[in-house]
Amino acid sequence: MSGRRPFVAGNWKMHKTAGETGPFVADLAARLPEGPEVAVCVPFTSLAEAVRTASGSQLRVYAQNMHQAAQGAFTGEVSAAMLLDLGVHGVLLGHSERRQYFGETDDALAEKLVAADAAGLHVILAVGETEEQREAGQTEQVLARQIADSGAASHAARLTIAYEPIWAIGTGRTATPDMAEQAHRFIRGLFPAEIGERIRIQYGGSMKPDNAPELLAQPDIDGGLIGGASLEADAFLAIVAAAT
Repeated sequence: MSGRRPFVAGNWKMHKTAGETGPFVADLAARLPEGPEVAVCVPFTSLAEAVRTASGSQLRVYAQNMHQAAQGAFTGEVSAAMLLDLGVHGVLLGHSERRQYFGETDDALAEKLVAADAAGLHVILAVGETEEQREAGQTEQVLARQIADSGAASHAARLTIAYEPIWAIGTGRTATPDMAEQAHRFIRGLFPAEIGERIRIQYGGSMKPDNAPELLAQPDIDGGLIGGASLEADAFLAIVAAAT
């Protein structure tokens, strides 16, 4: 991984209440190995409890979304300042479910990335192609557009890219290590050389303890954005161990 520190983040999606979050985070924090950076991306209602429980440990807490405006008439949304006020370290932006179910566009993500960077939040920016796009040979075109339209290169200091082939999310299907490595290498090449060498790129697409070692052994895969396996402490920690 060329000196880049591995980064494994668990995306809980819409799982775990605040009451469930405390014991789970305490268990994770107590068992984290030295080496990789590790984060959990938790629902808004669990952020305060996750931050409180993870305090003093290596575990980072990320939100799953934020609004680009500092404040205003945006019912149901939260701002970067609100996340910082809770002690949140960063935010996951552009997950395929946000794009698919809530109409999140690349233009909106560009605005969110500007706001998050200005506030000092770290960002995991998710990109990836659908099955139809892959079958049409459009994977590289889609990735190039998503990276360019987000303005990622201008906000790279606190940025991690998560490549998530949409056809592999929650389906049990996983890109082969060679397929994943090819996409990661292509994404890295979209950035100026000095940025590309240091930016971390996670793989997110049904990574589990049994396939994590082979995926994480690829030279351009710097960690994982973990969905279902992050809801079970032993499975998540096994993936973290594979990145150590």
